[in-house]
Amino acid sequence: MGTAARPVIELLDTTRHDRSGFSCGVEALDRYLQSQAGQDARRRVAFPYVLVEPPSPNVLGFYTLSNTSLQAAELPATLVKKLPRYPVLPATLLGRLAVDGKGRGKGLGSELLLDALRRCLRSETASLAVVVDAKDDAAASFYEGHDFMRLPEQPNRLFMPMAEIEKLFGAAGS
Repeated sequence: MGTAARPVIELLDTTRHDRSGFSCGVEALDRYLQSQAGQDARRRVAFPYVLVEPPSPNVLGFYTLSNTSLQAAELPATLVKKLPRYPVLPATLLGRLAVDGKGRGKGLGSELLLDALRRCLRSETASLAVVVDAKDDAAASFYEGHDFMRLPEQPNRLFMPMAEIEKLFGAAGS
């Protein structure tokens, strides 16, 4: 009586993970994963994480994390009044998130997002929030459905404060 392998999310390993057949339907995201993600990881520009279902090396989905910053003036006034008066605040950019077309409708996007938020919470560097740049209205709706808020002056840029992420997972990030 065998058990099916559970999907795992791990840092991209260009020698173990097969990215060649990945197709999410957005050429720029497919091309990024297939040809640029490994370079970004080596250069420490962004860390790509991939979803695989062992023993298969095929990538079912991915996301990237990197550092960014937010101008205090970009944030809602209700949040800014609770913060130190720094003009620029540290944040984490969830730069890309995509699921292979064969995995659509299975909750893999949410699984990837929750994994990314958990990693951000556990990070040992300071970050006020996780920021995403939605490519379109469907992407923005996906993030809003997971409690991200739009920045007032940049409707396709959404964020979730770390305080909210901490509530989501508890202080330990488990």
